[in-house]
Amino acid sequence: MNSIFDAEHLLFTPAAPIADAIPTVFAFPNEYSVGITSLGYQVVWAMLASRPDLQVSRLFTDGAEPLPHQPELLGFSLSWELDYVNILSLLESLHVPLRSTDRTNHHPLVFGGGAVLTANPEPFAAFFDVILLGDGEELLGELIDAYKAVRGGDRPTQLRQLAQVPGIYIPSLYEVTYASPDGAIASIQPIDADIPATITKRTYRGNTLSTSTVVTEKAAWENIYMVEVVRSCPEMCRFCLASYLTLPFRTASVESSLIPAIERGLHVTDRLGLLGASVTQHPEFETLLDHLNQPQFDSVRVSIASVRTNTVTPKLAQTLVKHDTRSITIAVESGSDRLRQIINKKLTNDEILQAAANAKAGGLSALKLYGMVGIPGETPDDLEQTLAMLRQIKQAVPGLRLTLGCSTFVPKAQTPFQWMGVNPQAEKRLQTLQKQLRSQGIEFRPESYNWSVIQALISRGDRRLTPLLELVRHYGDSLGSYRRAFKELRGQLPPMDFYVHSNWATTQVLPWSHLHSALPQTTLEKHLAMALSTNESFKEKGHDDRALANELEHAM
Repeated sequence: MNSIFDAEHLLFTPAAPIADAIPTVFAFPNEYSVGITSLGYQVVWAMLASRPDLQVSRLFTDGAEPLPHQPELLGFSLSWELDYVNILSLLESLHVPLRSTDRTNHHPLVFGGGAVLTANPEPFAAFFDVILLGDGEELLGELIDAYKAVRGGDRPTQLRQLAQVPGIYIPSLYEVTYASPDGAIASIQPIDADIPATITKRTYRGNTLSTSTVVTEKAAWENIYMVEVVRSCPEMCRFCLASYLTLPFRTASVESSLIPAIERGLHVTDRLGLLGASVTQHPEFETLLDHLNQPQFDSVRVSIASVRTNTVTPKLAQTLVKHDTRSITIAVESGSDRLRQIINKKLTNDEILQAAANAKAGGLSALKLYGMVGIPGETPDDLEQTLAMLRQIKQAVPGLRLTLGCSTFVPKAQTPFQWMGVNPQAEKRLQTLQKQLRSQGIEFRPESYNWSVIQALISRGDRRLTPLLELVRHYGDSLGSYRRAFKELRGQLPPMDFYVHSNWATTQVLPWSHLHSALPQTTLEKHLAMALSTNESFKEKGHDDRALANELEHAM
């Protein structure tokens, strides 16, 4: 039977392990096709596998390379909150206790990284011995070197030593106290003076960004070679984790990094993916387009992860069509100028219309827009403006197939809107859009409101969610499982509304208050205040939205 690994084309040379190499398992808590499409997972695996002092095996939910009998290090890359159930299953499959407090010197040190854990690891803190906050380029080597220095020590000694490495968080060395079992957090303190009181995310600041280390037909994006063009986003929409968590905005050098990387990857495939939160805002993006428009690349299929609306030019559209792409995606969030200003989305309806016209003029046949309901302060009138904008696009650019993908606002840790709760009206607003757009001939693809609620629960959760997450998995990991678990644990943790729908005061101790990201909390508070002042300026112009004022004033 063929292995899922047999189809791989490696773009690096794994090191031959030395005699005393550290047996290591690096896992992705999902199927191989999903995990191997994660550029972050690919890059971290290659960094580990390139070290002769490690013997690395990969593990997915549906397959693994030959695993060591007794691994010393077990790592997870977590990029989606709801994949946590697979972490628990994989730990069990390796006979590793789920909670770090139950592990002995004979068990591996379980470490994790990725955006989810960097933003707010607290709901999962009990499952990890070590959490890496920030970019792997900065942290991985230091983690391995620090571990080697204490490899022969007992577990408490190892953890205390690792805690001294900047960016490495050892949850068991911090004590969280609560005002009451079901109340707010009172304090988060290290267990003694030798442990850092705060941990700051590590940030890689180089201009050589990530590229695929493996290409395979078994990936969710078949045979794609991925190149990270930019990291972070300069727009700083106030709800956006991809912008705030990963600041500052960095761009890969076109001449010294991107072009050589692209040509390296095209030796093994003809499919290229340009990745980043705002790819077309690379200052030399036109130069990159010109390079890809050369005759030798005519047979290459090019996909772009995200496109800033006002950078959609006929030239960009023509280039994508030439390289076998028929549609383009832009994030507009709303058709309401007022809402876009509140969230700091620097965009007008005229620019959206122009992008649609340019897409069609360049030969694209479809345009997908990303929208959001439940943005703090949203009113039914804002929804009407979104519908009006879509009707206007359809009328102005006939023949262009329109799709609206729509999510519910979910507060994310480390963003200015982390203090804002999910709007319970969002579900009805998704239903309104569904009903209205069906008759307009516009395809509507909503994300599940109920699962967005669960995402918000985990996004703003604290350590009291640990037994709840374990119960949910035991009950079958369904929406009903969460309700059942909350009922069973009543009195031992706050109700779901506290985590999901409540607006929190900026004076409140947050689950992640001891974990510092790119911007200090005072700066995030200022950005939240700017959203409030934006609303006040609309009032002065005759626009009145008491909903936003009430929400934001409560949060401030």
